Amino acid sequence: MKHSGIIAYEGLPFIIVSLAVTIAAAFFGIFWLAVFLAAITVFITCFFRNPRREFQDEKNLVISPADGKVIKVEKVDIQGTITGRFKKISIFMNVFNVHVNRAPYEGTIEKIVYHKGKFFSANLDKASAENERNEIMIRTPDGRVVWVVQIAGLIARRIVCWTDREAAVAKGERIGLIRFGSRVEVFLPADSRITVKPDDKVRAGQTHLGYLS
Repeated sequence: MKHSGIIAYEGLPFIIVSLAVTIAAAFFGIFWLAVFLAAITVFITCFFRNPRREFQDEKNLVISPADGKVIKVEKVDIQGTITGRFKKISIFMNVFNVHVNRAPYEGTIEKIVYHKGKFFSANLDKASAENERNEIMIRTPDGRVVWVVQIAGLIARRIVCWTDREAAVAKGERIGLIRFGSRVEVFLPADSRITVKPDDKVRAGQTHLGYLS
């Protein structure tokens, strides 16, 4: 499977080009440039890393879809792709975090809705509504909705979705990535129990976010 390697498939062209330019600089004796480009190559390789993750599953457990820091936990009323009252967990990913996103809960992909938008810094509240974003609605086996939104950031200009409408996804399964600093939001039913708080560090496919009722 091309999404299960230690490096995300979409990162390979960037790594190859950066490595080739680094080698060329070294070949022509421009060593200061070769060192600089080698550092960039290492950064790009680390950015697209795709580590294996394991978690101890529990009944109704919701796990984090992204690496990063929880910047907000709140109750919201939604009118749009989904409608109703939900609990929202916002996770900010900086450029040093793993950027592969995972399904927070098992189920069937009911909707995928992409919105063009702006590129404000992903840690700002207005990024949720105004930035480029990709909405993924998961219908759980017992009929509830878990909604994941991938949001582009200031320098994140490419959202990649690895799943399709009507696909079955397992909890923790890789579902996409966002290139460079960005944000992921999870919307859970209003009666869910949340176990994280702002400033908590989370890891995709591993950290417990809470439980469905």
